[in-house]
Amino acid sequence: MNYYEELDLNNIPKHVGIIMDGNGRWAKNRNMPRTFGHKEGTKRVIEIVEAAYKINIKSLTLYAFSTENWKRPDNEISKLMDLLAFYIKAQLEKIKKNNVKVNVLGDYNVFPPTIVKLIEYALQETKSNDRMILNIGLNYGGQSEIVRATKMICKEVIANKINIDDINTENFKNYLYTKEQDDLDFLIRPSGEYRVSNFLLYQLAYSEFYFSNVLWPDFHENEFYKAIYDFQKRNRRYGGL
Repeated sequence: MNYYEELDLNNIPKHVGIIMDGNGRWAKNRNMPRTFGHKEGTKRVIEIVEAAYKINIKSLTLYAFSTENWKRPDNEISKLMDLLAFYIKAQLEKIKKNNVKVNVLGDYNVFPPTIVKLIEYALQETKSNDRMILNIGLNYGGQSEIVRATKMICKEVIANKINIDDINTENFKNYLYTKEQDDLDFLIRPSGEYRVSNFLLYQLAYSEFYFSNVLWPDFHENEFYKAIYDFQKRNRRYGGL
């Protein structure tokens, strides 16, 4: 089935997050090194960003590198950094042309200086774009994000910039990496795992979840539209009847 043709383009989630998982297993199934899977997975990033753009998703958040990924072998981390650099260099002009804003979730300053420079260039070059926001989780963790936001609030309270009694669940969002964006409507996780892995913990309070057994390198455009089609069949009650 061509799921794009089945979509109701008037009922598209505003903010979609994807935990891109399964690259290593995909490569292992082919007797290839894990880095081969990451390379193939990068191709899916490009494809799915274009698919999201095509149906006017306003924010797309991709979990690229978590705070826990530092536990991986040094060689694998190095290859991931190389892929990140290649992706930015190869796709930035197209991203700019299509009016997409790049936003990074996480502390990317711990990356090699050359990577940091590329990231900051991409952020600067796209900061005024407003057709779609492409959030990329880099050295990101949901718990760390909440702690960071709490520290920022504490500093402002101490400096008498805000009153502690004025803090609520809505303005807390102003201290998150996704400030001024819609809450996460839809969380997609390929690869057969059934957990959120420290991803957007505050933002996914009322998210719909979609789990797929398809490994990320095989998660093509039609699989993405299949997920969106599934989302459109749901009744979101937000705690009501």
